[in-house]
Amino acid sequence: MRAFVVTAPGEGGVVEVEPPSAAPGEVVVAVARAGICGTDAEFFDGSMPYLHDGHARYPMRLGHEWCGTVVESGDGVDPAWIGRRVTGDTMLGCRACRRCRGGRQHLCETRTEIGIRGGRPGALAERLAVPVTALHPLPDAVGAAAGAMVEPGGNALRAVRGADPRRGDRVLVLGPGTIGLLCAMFARAAGAEVHLLGATAASLEFARSLGFRDAWSPDRLPGLPFDAVIDASGAPELPARAVELVEPGGRVVYIGLAGRPSLLDTRLLALKDVTAVGVLSASPGLAGTIEQYASGAVDPVPLVAATVGLGEMAAVLAGDRPAGGAPKIHVDPRR
Repeated sequence: MRAFVVTAPGEGGVVEVEPPSAAPGEVVVAVARAGICGTDAEFFDGSMPYLHDGHARYPMRLGHEWCGTVVESGDGVDPAWIGRRVTGDTMLGCRACRRCRGGRQHLCETRTEIGIRGGRPGALAERLAVPVTALHPLPDAVGAAAGAMVEPGGNALRAVRGADPRRGDRVLVLGPGTIGLLCAMFARAAGAEVHLLGATAASLEFARSLGFRDAWSPDRLPGLPFDAVIDASGAPELPARAVELVEPGGRVVYIGLAGRPSLLDTRLLALKDVTAVGVLSASPGLAGTIEQYASGAVDPVPLVAATVGLGEMAAVLAGDRPAGGAPKIHVDPRR
């Protein structure tokens, strides 16, 4: 089968690889759509920390945002899964440690991550092997584009749950990229008044096209009281700014990861009686995301700028993007 393989920083292409077979407890999925995120770009340019701490190494098959159809089941798997449209969890724990037994497999010390950690091949390929325990069925109302947006949506939903907005609360989202915009969508669906802070005119214009009229550049951000601030930016100076901007007694949520350490004055955190929440992984938010997509409460499809084939992946990962403000690129491995 065809797969996109990264062999070294800045080097990768489509190659023929042995197709996966369904091991006991696993299924094989024919991939219909896969999303590309900043983590994939970091693996491609060599800056991803997992490459330097031993959790990942080249060659790699990327792709952790995906959906498709089950075409094969291994021993111990109900054959009724065959033919079902699914997406799945990226984080695959050992299922035996204290964290896994407590429902926190996404924090398992020995976890593998599809297309990211521990050598588990990703979804930038025609087929993907996945443990059946990681699968989430997709209803007909969730098409291929939305199905491949479940994983980023799960991250965003968890961030909004961490912000815990009540109807009418004012929520500020820092960074109108894919995760930030999804956070804004979930917060709006929860009844919050949503504001966004962005660095470029194009990103702010796109946010406004989605109905977020309160999209601000740093020099125009109004001095309003924000009940919660979600940092989805990846800018190292913004974690501290989030604490400055949030109302006393409010909540700050950190889901963006900067390329270098961020400084945060915990004295201000304590003196303002602020609750700080960190979010890693979509895992506990996948089911809720599917529900909100299926109901129409949140529609992620406008965030997809284009869908390309595997042969265009190297250019996309190197930064070649279509014009327009939508932040997400999808891949159809069948092209």
